Amino acid sequence: MGLSEYEPDQLKALKDLQGDPEFAGQPTIAVILPCYNEGKTIARVVEDFRRYLPAAAIYVYDNNSSDDTVAEATRAGAIVRQEVQRGKGFVVRRALSQVEADVCLLADGDGTYDAASAPVLVHQLLAQQLDMVVGVREPVEQEAYPSGHQFGNKLFNVIVKWLFGKGFGDIFSGYRVLSRSFVKSFPSVARGFEIEAEMSVHALQLNLPTAEIVTGYSKRTEGSASKLRTYHDGLSILIAVLRLLRHQRPLLMFGCIALMSALASVAIGLPVIS
Repeated sequence: MGLSEYEPDQLKALKDLQGDPEFAGQPTIAVILPCYNEGKTIARVVEDFRRYLPAAAIYVYDNNSSDDTVAEATRAGAIVRQEVQRGKGFVVRRALSQVEADVCLLADGDGTYDAASAPVLVHQLLAQQLDMVVGVREPVEQEAYPSGHQFGNKLFNVIVKWLFGKGFGDIFSGYRVLSRSFVKSFPSVARGFEIEAEMSVHALQLNLPTAEIVTGYSKRTEGSASKLRTYHDGLSILIAVLRLLRHQRPLLMFGCIALMSALASVAIGLPVIS
């Protein structure tokens, strides 16, 4: 998605955040890019975010890559750090605990998220004093976002809305801007890709001010592979949502279990009673 595709007010936001004196002394911004074997794309991703957020510090958190991710990120000028425990949840938790900034932008190192949208997301967070802004994925090419993944995303969005009373349009988006207060209040326990759902539920339960902005979503660069395991990660995310429900809404969860147990007991006892 190019700059010309934005509305005039969004273009103004882009220019304002790219060095206009009016914005001097604005909050510090950090771009955090979790990576595992993204050597083919990470240099371009770092360069793109530096282009659209020139004042931001760009961190690449490598998750024990076996390719040249670290070398490419270093060559591109990113601040490179390591997380040895495998899993996106571990990486994001490590990054959020170490990086000190007023605004943290999370994206992936695979080049699928639109870096040109970053100033718009940041501007929305600052202008409206929000705690989280989510980039809702809109496929640029049909193959960028498989229909099976879209269905799973919509299904989990419905489940979360039903369980927690509110929802998001894209709870699995990895493109997010977070305030300092969100980062410091976020009690993450996720290990893998359930980290995004955990962030969404945290915001819902605390009634934090949030927003969603549609952003372009591109297919992966040829030769790079997705780390998402559809069924395995889907099950992990479902378990994580139920775990969050147990902690956040215990009365609902255990009340449903008690009700189902009572109904089962009545069903089993009816033949004896009759």
